[in-house]
Order: sequence, then C-alpha cells, then structure tokens
Amino acid sequence: MTKILIVAAIALAIPSVAASADDGLVTKPSRHSVEETIDNFEAAIKAQAAGGWVVFGRIDHAAVAKKAGLDMRPRTVIIFGNPKAGTSPMTKSATLAIDLPMKALVWQDDQDRVWLTYNTSEYNAKYVFPRHGIATSGDVSKALETFLTKVTDQSTQ
Repeated sequence: MTKILIVAAIALAIPSVAASADDGLVTKPSRHSVEETIDNFEAAIKAQAAGGWVVFGRIDHAAVAKKAGLDMRPRTVIIFGNPKAGTSPMTKSATLAIDLPMKALVWQDDQDRVWLTYNTSEYNAKYVFPRHGIATSGDVSKALETFLTKVTDQSTQ
C-alpha cells in the first residue's frame, strides 16, 4: 500500500508539458518569472481588445494562503474572455456562467520552473458547452484554439 501511495505521489508531482487529449489541458513552460508571465498574458489579451477580449481579474491563491498562515508556491488564475462571444450563449443557458469566463493558471513548481496552463478549446467544445446544452461549431473551436495558442506563446516565449 505504501508503495502505491509513493508512486501516486510521484506521478502527481510530475507536470504535464503538452496538451493531453484525456484532460483537456495545455501546460506550457515559460521563460519568464511568474509575474512577468502574468503581465505578458494580460497584455496579450488586452492587445486583442478591438476583438472584444478583456481581462476580468486575477486570483492569487498563494497570497490568500499566506493570509491564512499557509505556504504555497505561486498559483495565479487569470480570468479572461470575450463578452461579445460569451454573452449570447449565457443568455441561452444561465449555468454556463459557472464555466465562463475562461481561465489560465500561471504557476511555479518545486524546481522554480514557471508554467502556464489552460483548457483547450476542444475540451470546452466537447465537454463544457454541451453540459449546459450549448453546441459549438468546429470553426469557432479552431479559431479559439488559434487565439489561445497565440496569446499563450506570446506570454511564455
């Protein structure tokens, strides 16, 4: 039993570096610090403001943990989206608001490497939207994936 727990703990400690079809996440290494990666990501989103993209805010889990007397490596969620695209589906299904706007996570591992993680557009199209009774087109999903790749590459490279 102890051997199984050790193997499970090691498996959980190893971060994924690429998209996985099973979990719907993309995790990219960043060449920058946590704060620089966050700033880069927000700047990349804000640069697309003409297309309706906005940054809604941040959740700094490590800062909140510290206020509670706990230590945590950096874990900041950036909440972002496009009200021009998201409002219409939310008016059709109020519960979609639990999953939108989208989120990206900038985090630091135990070796001080910085990562950026986000849900793939395919995951959103196959699982998130359908659970709220909303269908999405393949073209919309592909366009979103192109957008996400662009802004996350700008943030991490």
